[in-house]
Amino acid sequence: MALSANRFQLAVFGSNVSHGCTISSAAGGIAVEWAESLRIAQTADRLGLEAIIPVCRWKGFGGPSEFNHRSFETWTWAAGIAQATAHIQVFATTAVASVHPVMAAKQGATIDHISGGRFGLNVVAGWNSHEVAMFGKAQLPHAARYAMTDEWMSLIQALWTREGEFDFAGEYFQAPHCYAEPKPVQRPRPPVMSAGVSPAGRRFAARHADMNFILAPNLAMAAATVADVHRIAREDFGRTVEVWGNAAVFCAPTHAEAEDYYRHVIHEQGDLEAAGNLLDTFTAESGSQLPDPALRESYLRNMMAGYSGFPVVGTPEEVVDFLQEMAACGMAGATLSWPDYDAGLQQLAQAILPEMETRGLRAPRAV
Repeated sequence: MALSANRFQLAVFGSNVSHGCTISSAAGGIAVEWAESLRIAQTADRLGLEAIIPVCRWKGFGGPSEFNHRSFETWTWAAGIAQATAHIQVFATTAVASVHPVMAAKQGATIDHISGGRFGLNVVAGWNSHEVAMFGKAQLPHAARYAMTDEWMSLIQALWTREGEFDFAGEYFQAPHCYAEPKPVQRPRPPVMSAGVSPAGRRFAARHADMNFILAPNLAMAAATVADVHRIAREDFGRTVEVWGNAAVFCAPTHAEAEDYYRHVIHEQGDLEAAGNLLDTFTAESGSQLPDPALRESYLRNMMAGYSGFPVVGTPEEVVDFLQEMAACGMAGATLSWPDYDAGLQQLAQAILPEMETRGLRAPRAV
């Protein structure tokens, strides 16, 4: 269920949370004002980008920047953006613990009608116990979270596709006499994205998602992950799943200027405290090991660039070089973030998209 026929698809990521995806106090970050959200979404729409995807955030990570402490709730945000755009796929990102599947199915179908068939669902199993606790719930172990998410998505899928009334009885959700009308405009259902890197996450994406959003420390490891995601989907579920990456773009007319810009945003204005809080929360919940203490600051600097996405630092041509390498790894697209979204989208329009079109990564836009 590709969002377009472009060889490499693009989405704006994180424009609904303060500072976007860049853990820095540098000027130009997302302020979380409605006029700002509209401006970014409508610009992305005019540029022909495939999607706009918000971050599901209920509580920030502190530090001098108070990273992500302001956020727009993603379902209502998506409904507003859907009404104000014409072509772009508008996603809601949701943590499973925050909304019952019967409600989620109804909200998704409603936004699909508002948008004329442009809604997408980005599913997060839930890794932040501090946020889960705000809903009066205890964090489940990793495997149990994905078992619950599997049920959650199965019930939504049934509500979107099954006619008439039915019963749903699972370990985590019991929903007698289920009924949902109208169905979504998109058939058989709206596209589904998830971020599945762990074995359980990859299997969930292989079974339920159309797009699996991955993070990797380098492109070599990304290529191996892409191959494994494709294998699981094909061999275990007889499906095809796209794999998307995340690129944090620091672009300038010259490479030296781009390096200076990155240094200013990350090394001079970067928020090590907030990045450390985010890293510690994630590693505590996932059970993974912290990086070598000697490498911790270097690791955090990469995290600051864009939620651990690939930091892409260089000229427009160098940015396109990297996106082309992502495509060569088997990725179908990338979510994009910038320290300054307005400036980043302007660079995208003026220099990056034309170069991508020249290289055959994207079809020429209508003038």
